[in-house]
Amino acid sequence: MLKRFVDIAVAAVAIIILSPLFILIIIVTAISTGGTVFYKQERLGYKAVPFIIYKFVSMYPDAEKNGPALWVEGDPRQTKWGEFMRKRRFDELPQLWNILKGDMSFVGSTRPERKFYIDQVIKIAPEYISLLDTKPGLVSIGIVEYGYASSVEQMVERMQFDLNYLQNPSPFKDIQILIKAFWKVILGRGK
Repeated sequence: MLKRFVDIAVAAVAIIILSPLFILIIIVTAISTGGTVFYKQERLGYKAVPFIIYKFVSMYPDAEKNGPALWVEGDPRQTKWGEFMRKRRFDELPQLWNILKGDMSFVGSTRPERKFYIDQVIKIAPEYISLLDTKPGLVSIGIVEYGYASSVEQMVERMQFDLNYLQNPSPFKDIQILIKAFWKVILGRGK
C-alpha cells in the first residue's frame, strides 16, 4: 500500500513539474511525425492482465508493418527526434499516466512487454511467468543493469536481473534502481 501511495504522489508531482517538458516534447514530436504524438500499445501487466501503455511516438508510422519487432541500436524505423528521445527515455514519460492508473509502478519486477514476446520467452525460460506476479515498472533492475533487449535471447538474459530483484524486493533497492535510472537518463547512457 505504501508503494502504491508513493507511486501516485510522485507520478502526480512529476506530471506537474515536467509539464513544460511535456509541452515541448508534444510540439517537437508533432512536427517530426506530421501530427501524431502518442503511441498506444497493449502490454501484459500484473497477473498477465492486458493494459494499454502510452509513449511518445519515436518511430515512423509503418514501423511494424511486417509484424512485431524489437528496437535495436540505430533502428532505421525511428525518427531523428525519436532517437534523441529514446536515448534519454523521454518517450517513456507518458507512462506516468499508467502509474497513476495503477497499471504500473515506478520500479517493477520487469518492464511490461507484449504477449507476442512473453510467449516466446516462456518457451525458453518458463520462470519468466513469475515476473507477472507483481506490477511491471517504468524501470526495473533488468532495464537499469542490462538495458533494452533486441532479441528474445537478450530478454531471457535480462530476465535474470529481474528474477533476482524478486528474491529480495525492498524500498532501499527501489531507491537504488531509481537513482541508477536517473543517472542513465541524465547522461544519455544505456542501450
